[in-house]
Order: sequence, then C-alpha cells, then structure tokens
Amino acid sequence: MPQETPIKLTSLSSKGGCGCKIGPADLQQVLRSLPPVVPNPDLLVGLDTSDDAGVYRLNDELALVQTVDFFTPIVDDPYSFGQIAAANAISDIYAMGGKPLTVLNIVAFPISTLDKQILADILRGAADKVAEAGATLVGGHSIDDKEPKFGMAVTGLIHPERVKTNAGAKPGDKLILTKPIGVGIMTTSIKKDQLSEEEVARVTKVMATLNKTAAEVMSGYDVHACTDVTGFGLLGHASEMAKGSEVGVRIVKEQVPVLPRVRELAEQGFVPGGTKNNFAHVSPSVIFDDALDQIDQYILCDAVTSGGLLIAVAPEQAEALLAALLAAGVEAGMIGEAVNEHPGQIVVAVR
Repeated sequence: MPQETPIKLTSLSSKGGCGCKIGPADLQQVLRSLPPVVPNPDLLVGLDTSDDAGVYRLNDELALVQTVDFFTPIVDDPYSFGQIAAANAISDIYAMGGKPLTVLNIVAFPISTLDKQILADILRGAADKVAEAGATLVGGHSIDDKEPKFGMAVTGLIHPERVKTNAGAKPGDKLILTKPIGVGIMTTSIKKDQLSEEEVARVTKVMATLNKTAAEVMSGYDVHACTDVTGFGLLGHASEMAKGSEVGVRIVKEQVPVLPRVRELAEQGFVPGGTKNNFAHVSPSVIFDDALDQIDQYILCDAVTSGGLLIAVAPEQAEALLAALLAAGVEAGMIGEAVNEHPGQIVVAVR
C-alpha cells in the first residue's frame, strides 16, 4: 500500500550497494568447491583471473561480453538508485573494452508494502542510464522480496583481439584511476544522516556516472590491463590485477583521488563492514608505508559502488591519456605503476 511518509530506501537493508557483496575470502572458499570448467577455446575470459565479465568468441571478428550485478539500495532516492545500479552493472562491459548491447533487469521488491511508484522510479532511472549508454532494454525478471534489490544482466560486444582484462599489466605501466574513492564510507554516512544534500548529490553523481567516456578515451591508447573498482575496493581490485598480471603494484597514497570529508567520516566511525572485510582479506598482500594509519588503510580498501576504471597504460602514453581523460571531464588521477618487485603484491607509498 502507498506510504504516507517518504521512505528511506537505505533503511530497508543492513548493507548497501556493492558493500553487500559476499566478501572475497568467503567467495574464494565457495568457488573452490566448484568442478573444473570444461576447457573451451572460444571462452576467452572466464573464472581464472577474477575478471569483470566473461568473454565468449562467436567468430574471428566478434565476441560477447557478459556480466551481471545487482544490490540493495545505496541511496534513498529511487530514481538515483536505479541510475547507480545500471551504471554499475554496465561498467563491467566498459572495463573489458566492450560496447554494451542489451540489458535484462533484475528486480526484488516488497510489492505489497512499498508504494509501487518507488519501483517505477527505480526502473525509470535505470532506463535513462541504459539509453545514455546506447544499450537496449530487452526484458527482465522480478520477485516479491521484503528487501529491495535491483540490478542488471548486461551483454556487450567486442573484437576478440581487443579484449582488456585485469591480467595484462606490464612492469613500467602507469596506473590511472578514473573516479575518486571513499564511496562506501560516504554512503554509510548517508544511512546515518551525516551528509548534507550537497554531499549526497556529489557522491550520487560519482556513482551514477557511466564509465563510457573513460572507456572511449582509453581505447585510443596502449592499454595493457583494465578493471573497474567496485565492492572489493581499490586495493582489492589492484591486487587482482597484480596477481593476474604477475607484477607488483606501487600506489602513492597522496595521488589517489578521494571524495571530500571521507577521512573525517571514517574517523567518526562510519566505516562499513564490507570495507573492513576487504582490509582483512587484502592486507596480507599489501606492504603499507609506516606513515599510513588504520584510517588511511581502510580508505584504500573502501567498498566502492559503481567506481572508476583502473587502467594500466604504457608509460610513454600515460601523460597523454591522463590529459585526454581530464579534458573529457573524467575525474582521473595517476595513482601509481606496475613494477618488477613484489610480484602479486601491492606497495602503498607516501610522497
């Protein structure tokens, strides 16, 4: 039945956005029990490197990129939630270098207790973002569930020889991040009513921004690896790149773009459980500079929803790519590099 007062969507779940993902350690334990995947020469990207999407070759000129992502509300405004969930799901296609083609909605909603207009607004926000991406909504599936959830299964296209994975970084490559981090801490603060309207609008804009422009710009450069930064945090996804590429990753803390007030809010205790889980999982593979305190480390592990692309680009093209991204309006920063030392690990340095 319709609600008489505005509903805070974030109050309807204990976790929000990509922070509601099963933690990386638990997920690894579950996946170990699966039977081996039957080899298929047309499966170009599967489960081996914890990549963003699967890639299946149709012929010498065309491959499918497939991904799925859904989560609980990350903001209170239904339309914005739909936009963010759509941008997040489509992002995996961009991270592989592909172009989104078709979309299927995934809906879980308490249809008998929440105003149906809330669901309509979620779907409208998602549809507008799908249209912005140039993709086509072809259907979906819904269930009646006491906790709202929304997301998408997305199919894209790519040339088989142009696939970007998280496993191709080379020593000397520069690392560029195309969105600021701190989203998990900011959105946890939304649930606790700690942000101004302007701050909510700021973090919402970051999450709702497609990685389309960043992907289009990077396509003109010698990019060796790419992934998008989401629920496992910057260091979690950088660790997957380091291990998959068999390189070390060096990140300079001061060069990482971070949303305003994130440290202040973290110091006040608004660090989500997903961020702490990320830290516990990835910290054995990270060498932190002694100057970094626990808050710094949490921020670098913060669970991101609809984050930016982490791009490993040839060093001689890095400055040009960064300049092109900034000129296109992308909030990018050059945060580090791939190195020969400490393969499979991350070194977080300070200037």
